[in-house]
Amino acid sequence: DDTMRDRDKSTRLVALSDLYNIYLPSVMSEEIYSKLYLSFLRSLNKKDTVNVVRQENENFKAIHQKSYKGIIGGSDSFTIVGCSGIGKSSAISRAVDLITDKTFVEFNNTKICAVVVVQCPFDSSVKGLALEILRKIDDVLETKYYTNALRSHATTDVLIGIISQVALNHIELLIIDEIQNVATSKNGKIFIHSVTQLINNSGISICMVGTPECKVFFEQKLQLARRSMGLCYHPLEFNDYFIDLCKTIFEYQYTQQKTVLTESLTEWLYEHSGGLVSVVISLLHDAQEIAILSEREIIDIISLEDAYEKRISMLHSFIKPSKVVNPRTTRVTKKNGQDIVEKIPAPENGIEPLKDTKMIQQYSIVEIVDQAKKNDFDVCEVLRQYCVVETISKDGIEIC
Repeated sequence: DDTMRDRDKSTRLVALSDLYNIYLPSVMSEEIYSKLYLSFLRSLNKKDTVNVVRQENENFKAIHQKSYKGIIGGSDSFTIVGCSGIGKSSAISRAVDLITDKTFVEFNNTKICAVVVVQCPFDSSVKGLALEILRKIDDVLETKYYTNALRSHATTDVLIGIISQVALNHIELLIIDEIQNVATSKNGKIFIHSVTQLINNSGISICMVGTPECKVFFEQKLQLARRSMGLCYHPLEFNDYFIDLCKTIFEYQYTQQKTVLTESLTEWLYEHSGGLVSVVISLLHDAQEIAILSEREIIDIISLEDAYEKRISMLHSFIKPSKVVNPRTTRVTKKNGQDIVEKIPAPENGIEPLKDTKMIQQYSIVEIVDQAKKNDFDVCEVLRQYCVVETISKDGIEIC
């Protein structure tokens, strides 16, 4: 609402949080929805079959004899792997809401949890995961599996048997988030083997969601790699979707002056977000917040630079631009413990690099600028011989 820009500061700052509610569906959203829906349907088709009854008997034996035998299980697990901040969790949440608008469904007079979402414990504790699953089931179905398990001091093996039995009748789809925790924990392999056992004995589909860190873990052995087949995503490319995303977010401006999204601003956002959707939204949110609080009241390159430098400084080492702008023409190498400046041929513009400095990092910008002025050379062209230079457009003027 354009009239929002005429409101007082506090009202606009509160309304600014609407940026975090924006969701623009992508190809990833469609693929994740399709994968989850088909998995949900596959689990539902297994309910109320002869194999389910046979598996129930086997699970009952397993709880007392600790000898597991999978009848109904199979390759019902898959992964959704992607960089943090690209929107995996949002896509999964939207897909779950579309699959069913209820926390449970009724099938043959039996209440079934449509989707159970849990997080992999930081220490990859199988018992911790099992108790969390039971607690989530109790919240939906108003049962007492969690309380009874605590009261009986059930072991991990018994808990796996109980969950398998409950899942046969009362769970459709289990989603385990933060699965990358298995890669850094000594219990990682035990955790995955327990999940595999749960797949074989419960007959439900299990989705494991995590960052690329877990790929190294799953690739160690064939039996682990089989469980990691699924969807894999990377940061966004600079394409039509990214441009549409920026245009959509720019419609939500709460500063008094409205800014028109230009091609250079879009490129700046991509280079300083690394193609991560969450970073794009955070940059535009914080840039507006800074502009409103400082009374500049406009989203421009200055506000965006402030947000990038002050608000997301800890992300700088993780943001990898897709292209290098004006790479160095001089580099430092080491030989026999001595720092040597190895010169790469400069552009054919007659400019000679400075020779009275030992290290590139110690070059004085003042000296470089003075030299450029003295020889009537373009300052930006001279600077590009010693460092990475970006130019921005402000009021139609290129600024180095």
